[in-house]
Amino acid sequence: MSEISVSAPAASGEFLGHPKGLVVCFFTEMWERFSYYGMRALLIFYLTQHFLFSDEAAAGIYAAYISLVYITPVLGGVVADRYLGAKRAVTLGAILLIAGHTGMALEGNPAVQTMIGDELTVERDPVYLQIFYFSLALIIMGVGFLKANISTLVGSLYRKNDPRRDGAFTLFYMGINTGALLGALICGLLLQYGGFSWGFGAASIGMLAGLIVFIRGKHLLGDAGEPENPQLLQRRLAPGLNTEWLIYLLSIGGVLVFWQLMQYRELVGGLLAFFLVLMITVVLGYSFIRCEPHDRNRMLVCLFLMSYQIVFWGLFEQTGSSLNLMTDRNVNREIFGFEIHAAVFQSVNATFIILLAPLFSFVWLYLNRKGMEPSTPMKFALSLIQLGLGFLLLVYGAGRADDPTQVALIWLILLYLLHTMGELCISPVGLSMTTKLSVPSVVGMMMGCWFLASAAGNYVSGQIAAMTGSDTIGGEVVDAGAALANYVEVYSTAGWYSIGFGVLAMLLAPVLKHFMHGVR
Repeated sequence: MSEISVSAPAASGEFLGHPKGLVVCFFTEMWERFSYYGMRALLIFYLTQHFLFSDEAAAGIYAAYISLVYITPVLGGVVADRYLGAKRAVTLGAILLIAGHTGMALEGNPAVQTMIGDELTVERDPVYLQIFYFSLALIIMGVGFLKANISTLVGSLYRKNDPRRDGAFTLFYMGINTGALLGALICGLLLQYGGFSWGFGAASIGMLAGLIVFIRGKHLLGDAGEPENPQLLQRRLAPGLNTEWLIYLLSIGGVLVFWQLMQYRELVGGLLAFFLVLMITVVLGYSFIRCEPHDRNRMLVCLFLMSYQIVFWGLFEQTGSSLNLMTDRNVNREIFGFEIHAAVFQSVNATFIILLAPLFSFVWLYLNRKGMEPSTPMKFALSLIQLGLGFLLLVYGAGRADDPTQVALIWLILLYLLHTMGELCISPVGLSMTTKLSVPSVVGMMMGCWFLASAAGNYVSGQIAAMTGSDTIGGEVVDAGAALANYVEVYSTAGWYSIGFGVLAMLLAPVLKHFMHGVR
């Protein structure tokens, strides 16, 4: 991303006090999140009930997938910064996502369990299992090009110290969660009444809608997101092949790599560790060699705050894995006489985001005018504390249950409420922080680093989810009481650790604020 596009707003006019380009980014991301969260709400059940993977194996696949989803924005951000520009990157990502979600809709025959002697074996259709892994690979690469760069485009619409910036990212985050709400709700209901292919098919249609919105409205973004060096992009490398088309071909090659990684998941942890060390080294080198002292300090603070995400997302992302399974097995889901599929409750977090995001946006602006707004490091600390309290409330509710296998729905809802409040203190604030503290010429790369830290948290989430695993036969848990006791033990530990990290983050907040040199 060029310095001009990051530091000056695009000439697109305004809508309700914000550039019109924000509306385009809002709806593009809304539909992309519809497809992503709609599919994610179904994924753990697809693994455990259709393919009949064990809880531990399903948690491993889930963790590998969501980790890679957050690694690829590093690559997508760098490629957009140096070559494609954010607009082309978003378009490419959307096309890959449509193909991936369409592949997920090819359900195939369910796995079959058979008993051979004393051993329970599972037979899975190898063709459709490969289609499944390849579809995940397409989605992983598609998110890599779209996710970081659509967020970068939002930052491109505002000057660095524009007071509307945090509010804009909070509103943008509402778009994310409007899509997440609709995706989990619609895809979950389609799963309940139609099957997996219907739910995954709806996700594909949602992404197609997002691509149409972006193509028809990208003129409202002005010059933001254009290639930094168009001549370099069009440079001929061979007859009929220029740099732009080479990038597209390499992207397909990347899909093939991720296809294999999904089947050799033990390599994902090593790959993640390698990228973490590499990006930390690159950012440190750039900060000390290329930056003035104040910019260097801001970059280092930005990098340090990103590490908080490993704790936050490692615990928060139980939502799509272990919490999703717990909701199915150990939560009373009957409402007005109807039992609602557990996947539908993935929409609760998004519902609270939509309800609370405008309030948080207003509160931050109000406190800013009064000179009382918490600093970004303090907001991050509050997010960790609220996350821990959410888990402890669920543990408390499980202890009050009359039935040792069932928890009242209200305690799950309260967990989502506190987790949502924590999320609003770290995720939209962190996106805004990254664009404010980063040197403009590498903001795309730093946005990729933000998502790489999320990837580390998501990988950790899979390890935690595996600890909650229960014995199952045919996708059904064998002992619901023992399963609930295991969830309670793991979530209690998680809650106290999160609160402890949050208190430590509070103590560090004044020091970090000092080295931000006036940027909040």
